[in-house]
Amino acid sequence: MSTPLVEARDIVKRYGATTALADGRLTVLPGESHALVGRNGAGKSTLVTLLTGLQAPDEGTVHFDGRPAPPLTDRDAWRRKVACVYQKPTVVPELTVAENLFINRQPVSRAGVISWRRLKDRAAELLDTWDVRVDPEARTSDLKVEDRQMVEIARALSFGARFIVLDEPTAQLDNREIERLFTRMRTLQDSGVTFLFISHHLQEVYEVCQTVTVLRDARWIITAPVAELPRAALVEAMAGESIQVIETVAEQAVREREAREAAPVLLHARGLTSDAYTDVDLTVRRGEVVGLAGSSASGKIELAESLAGLHTPSGGTAQLDGRRLPFGDVQAALKAGVGCVPRDRHDQGLVSGMTVGDNTTLSVLDRLGRFGFVGGDRKRRLATGLIDRLDIHTEGPGQPVSDLSGGNAQKVVMARALASDPRLLVLINPTAGVDVKSKESLLARVDGAREDGTAVLVVSDELDDLRRCDRVLVLFHGRVVAEHPAGWRDHELIASIEGVDHG
Repeated sequence: MSTPLVEARDIVKRYGATTALADGRLTVLPGESHALVGRNGAGKSTLVTLLTGLQAPDEGTVHFDGRPAPPLTDRDAWRRKVACVYQKPTVVPELTVAENLFINRQPVSRAGVISWRRLKDRAAELLDTWDVRVDPEARTSDLKVEDRQMVEIARALSFGARFIVLDEPTAQLDNREIERLFTRMRTLQDSGVTFLFISHHLQEVYEVCQTVTVLRDARWIITAPVAELPRAALVEAMAGESIQVIETVAEQAVREREAREAAPVLLHARGLTSDAYTDVDLTVRRGEVVGLAGSSASGKIELAESLAGLHTPSGGTAQLDGRRLPFGDVQAALKAGVGCVPRDRHDQGLVSGMTVGDNTTLSVLDRLGRFGFVGGDRKRRLATGLIDRLDIHTEGPGQPVSDLSGGNAQKVVMARALASDPRLLVLINPTAGVDVKSKESLLARVDGAREDGTAVLVVSDELDDLRRCDRVLVLFHGRVVAEHPAGWRDHELIASIEGVDHG
């Protein structure tokens, strides 16, 4: 067996009280495409930061060609070892391809000025060496996504790196572009380039990779040849649940579901289309909780944000309780009966310079007074009631919201969404970054909204958030591809999210 090109052993990485990697392992052989897979939060991104020298492990070792990784301060040494091509391009869009390839190392004349002719010639030679068919004088912003990715790969190869990390490289590509990327990867492999391929779409792993490593719950689970690992076994390794587990659904849950299926439809969307999703039909009944699942590039968040008034679809319509739902206007959506917990409580959910009481009542100020004046006593009573209802641990409505813990701050965002008594409640990653006790409290409010007859839409990467749903719709590349009723098993949902067809 040849010496591994890259080897990470016994890796531990902590961020404060959070252990991002408890047992990270990876062995990549020269010339292979090696897949790294796992659910969100499994530790993939953390391992990549360690493999690319952005951070050092707290415990464990990283070796290249059998030798210890360079010191973090020696950036040139790291560039000669490894490079990462991320979902979002790191090229400078307004510069040419040649300028991006040799940025900060342009050839200069004896007079100290850039030699543009030599720059173009060197770029053309580099692109030709690696069979990257791009005009070196083209502006990078005018290139297709796949060509920008190849420019980034060529730039990495120009430093001497032969180990390239591809982080979700197909997220913004269509099927034809994906196949061209895979063809280029195979050609580069034949030339001695090694890839670490990270993707949520498992069918791509089987198409382009020879070996796969699975991380789950911050730990290494398995490394195996792709050809020897059936898809069901790969999903089982990611989910941590036996494929043979017998599904049981309580009779009471069945009766409750049947009752909800007979309830009137509150949200009725047809043909919703945008850059992120295509031709989506969606209904949510009174007292029904519907989940939206999918990878980060599935379009699920953009769809939910459209229903909350943050975006305007290019096509399709939606009605809430029989009335047309306004798009592109958060205030109008709020008045139409939509409450929303946005995906980022810091940037979208809270006004950090205001109090707990101010933040909880922001959505209903028009109900607290007349002619633009807000009644202080009415506001205080409403805020106190919401604090009690959500069990927000605070000194009172007058405490600055910036003083609260993450879990209590998220409860404030939830309280504001509920303050308007919405007919449709849109929850986007509602338990992100909160402790276990706060998570349970927030999810209990989902049950409360269901009992109140509210239509609830839950968008989350956390399977625990989706377990309370009556059904879960899975988006894949912007389209609804599967629907799972309550009682789904982890491996079934993950298989749909990853695009694996067990049929």
